[in-house]
Amino acid sequence: LPMLALALAVWAGGFFNYAASIPRVVEDTDRQTDAIVVLTGGSLRLEVGLRLLQAGLAERLLVSGVNPEVSREALLRLLPEWTEALNARIDIDYAANNTVGNAAETAIWLREREYRSLRLVTANYHLRRSLLEFRDAMPGIDIVPHPVFPEDFHLEDWWRWPGSAALIFSEYNKFLMVHLRLSLAGLIKG
Repeated sequence: LPMLALALAVWAGGFFNYAASIPRVVEDTDRQTDAIVVLTGGSLRLEVGLRLLQAGLAERLLVSGVNPEVSREALLRLLPEWTEALNARIDIDYAANNTVGNAAETAIWLREREYRSLRLVTANYHLRRSLLEFRDAMPGIDIVPHPVFPEDFHLEDWWRWPGSAALIFSEYNKFLMVHLRLSLAGLIKG
């Protein structure tokens, strides 16, 4: 019982630390990278990525994890930021269906183009786990985190919002599982 209480206390301390560490601002807004990578699955991510491409912060954009039923033309029609002029500088990854897949497909895409840096655009609550996966899949690549702030995710006073609290709870546990998986893989390799 004391071990269980200790484990629960460590988990809870980590959870509150994780919640406090979720980005509230974009720390590096203007550094150039070879590419911008947007992870689909949440509001505003693609719009932000397209604006960053328009602003000239990278030469190409990869949209990773697009539903195979959504065509390029449909995206072009849905998003005013996705202009015909930008269309030739945008690649779409339909293969990835989770964060591990996003990282694997992005690593291949970067290697094919000999890119050495990327700006990673995803929701602020998803960023730490994404960075773990991306840094593992592509060591040596300079990754600039670019959090997006979904309107329906309440980071301030998150404990008052059941949906936001549940999302942080879920992301924290996924983050722990990724950390454990990568640590064990490192031990096996080492």
